Amino acid sequence: MTTTTTNPNPSDLSTNDYVVIGLATCFIKEDAEIHQVKVAEPIPSAALEAILKGIPTSYELACATTLGSVLVEGEPQMLTSFPAEAQFCDEFANRAIAAARTYKTRPVATEHIPQGTTRQDFNFSLERKRVLNSERIIKSEDNVKQHAYTHQVL
Repeated sequence: MTTTTTNPNPSDLSTNDYVVIGLATCFIKEDAEIHQVKVAEPIPSAALEAILKGIPTSYELACATTLGSVLVEGEPQMLTSFPAEAQFCDEFANRAIAAARTYKTRPVATEHIPQGTTRQDFNFSLERKRVLNSERIIKSEDNVKQHAYTHQVL
């Protein structure tokens, strides 16, 4: 297995490039109990446009900022407008760089939230909980049953 490292200075991006960081309400399952956590994660342009159309989302708010304010020498920096208990999502640096690229290729998406501002008028819903550490356990009973003669030439 190879280990990938984050390039803190990707050649196609600068510290002034636009990126949106969202504050999501997620859940962690521990010993049959579910605990709520606040997670800071980058939002790509396509996801932001879908959220702004009114789909239910786990994002409470989104802050438009620059890549340099959330990544300092490749290390994640929490926005001051986020609560102290907020934590970073997995692969935050890689996801922030990827999200910044989506806004660079689609600059019209930067008009939804002006840089330096926060937007909170989303259709926030916890009806479908985002469980971060869920595991899918596939059992043989889940297989679709077929007739014995399905693959036979009759």
